[in-house]
Amino acid sequence: MHEKTRRAVLGTGIAAAGSGLLTACGSPGPRPHAGGHGGVDGDATGAPARAGAPADDVPAEYVSPHGPEVAAVEQRRGPGPVREFRLTATATTLDIGARKVASWAYEDQVPGREIRVTAGDTIALTLANNLPQSTTLHWHGIRLRNDMDGVPGVTQRAIRTGAAFDYRFTAFYPGTYWIHPHSGVQLDRGLYAPLIVEDPKEPLTYDKEWVVVLDDWLDGVGGRTPDKVFERLGGGKSGHSMEGMEGMGGGGKPGAKAEGGAKSTAKGTAKGGAKGTGVRATARRKAAPSESGPLGGHAGDVAYPYYLVNGRSPESPQVFRAKRGDRVRIRIINAGGDTAFRVALGGHRMTVTHTDGYPVVPARTDALLLGMGERYDVLVTVKDGVFPLAVIAEGKGRSAMAVLRTRGKNPVKFPRPKELDGELLTADRLKAAEEVRLTPKEPDRIIRMRLTGSMRRWDWAINDRPYDPSQRYPVRAGERVRISFINGTDMWHPVHLHGHTFALPDDGPRKDTTILLPHHKVNVDLDADNPGLWMVHCHNVYHSESGMMTILGYQK
Repeated sequence: MHEKTRRAVLGTGIAAAGSGLLTACGSPGPRPHAGGHGGVDGDATGAPARAGAPADDVPAEYVSPHGPEVAAVEQRRGPGPVREFRLTATATTLDIGARKVASWAYEDQVPGREIRVTAGDTIALTLANNLPQSTTLHWHGIRLRNDMDGVPGVTQRAIRTGAAFDYRFTAFYPGTYWIHPHSGVQLDRGLYAPLIVEDPKEPLTYDKEWVVVLDDWLDGVGGRTPDKVFERLGGGKSGHSMEGMEGMGGGGKPGAKAEGGAKSTAKGTAKGGAKGTGVRATARRKAAPSESGPLGGHAGDVAYPYYLVNGRSPESPQVFRAKRGDRVRIRIINAGGDTAFRVALGGHRMTVTHTDGYPVVPARTDALLLGMGERYDVLVTVKDGVFPLAVIAEGKGRSAMAVLRTRGKNPVKFPRPKELDGELLTADRLKAAEEVRLTPKEPDRIIRMRLTGSMRRWDWAINDRPYDPSQRYPVRAGERVRISFINGTDMWHPVHLHGHTFALPDDGPRKDTTILLPHHKVNVDLDADNPGLWMVHCHNVYHSESGMMTILGYQK
């Protein structure tokens, strides 16, 4: 085991408790695997799999992730300067500030080391798997070639323990992205890292840049693991056979009791983390409710003992230093498993410039709300003093933080920043920058995806059908496709599409992840310009793992 802190933290001794800051003022395999993210070590006959080989036979009418259509699009993007990286996924001990925890991580740190390239570069990254389970690497938000997307059982076979896989593709589009596994509930461990693709013609001017990664944390605390939480929530049991299931597709045990489903009707917010597995509001054990007005009610299923900013709990936060008057770009990433975050910088207003990697018409705000998988870039002009970058676990009554400091290094305890209760910006209030708006056009194809299921039965699905790797929603290259997302459940869902960006209505922003509120509908438009098989799923890792995902497939 190795012990390694995310980074040296300046200003040690800053006093701020997790809730005190914010309360002063009021993966799939061959059948019969049912889940979609993977964990498959062989083909349907049980023969050993070569890492990266095609994982499934693709019906003749569909483009294979390894087909010539995919290679042709990548060739048009063109090879750029090669940037080489190596990551090792390993079990390790992590220092998260409040304590040390046993978990899994990339290179013994959380978040993993930042990957930074320039648009047009070719990324050549080798992932070595030293975990006790198979894994893969998904490049969240990147419009990359399909066979590098990292979904076992769909675009590749899972990388077995002791094996490695070489990912190689052109990073054609600039923006703020991140990487994480697409296997089981591994995302809710320490396996994630920021991926920044710089714009060689960057139009923004700023003096400093900070990358801020938000996370909810339970792994290694009091015997908790994401797999135990998933089993407690229902183990993916949703009325269909889970036999043989492992990974994201899978991970739960057949016959696990559905204890994570009962929705609380009480008002208020949660206080602190729950004991045991950390499951919030189970059928057998009552816990404080998890409610949020901006999220339309129930905010999450899991009560986490810690919430982190750049791998640090608020007892030992990261300190960002700047000079008065500095113009700072902050790239904010929500890497959480079950938590939306509200973010504000005390004493400052933020100007939003990008979401999910794409520019927007600049918009000023006091605070932001980020669902799991979403990213926002903001600009701030630094005032003189010491300020909290305050982060609320939305609806869960807990907090995290980092610190902005222009001078001094004495301990500081912060009151709740008024900006947290000020103007709150969500993506539906933004407009895409003119240069990235889709050309107006009627859709050639409309696909209806209704999110179904309930917290009581824990039977999350799309169109009442839990994930099946043989499922395809067909599209053809060159089409304008409209996906009508309809939330038929009592809970919000952050919906993510791989390999593409879509446009929200009325010249809304270009996104790859969007918040869908309970009993709401949103139509998103995209150009089908990246052939292959692409996942569509809820980015709540426990919802997707239990069945709320499907595949968009390009027909030949």
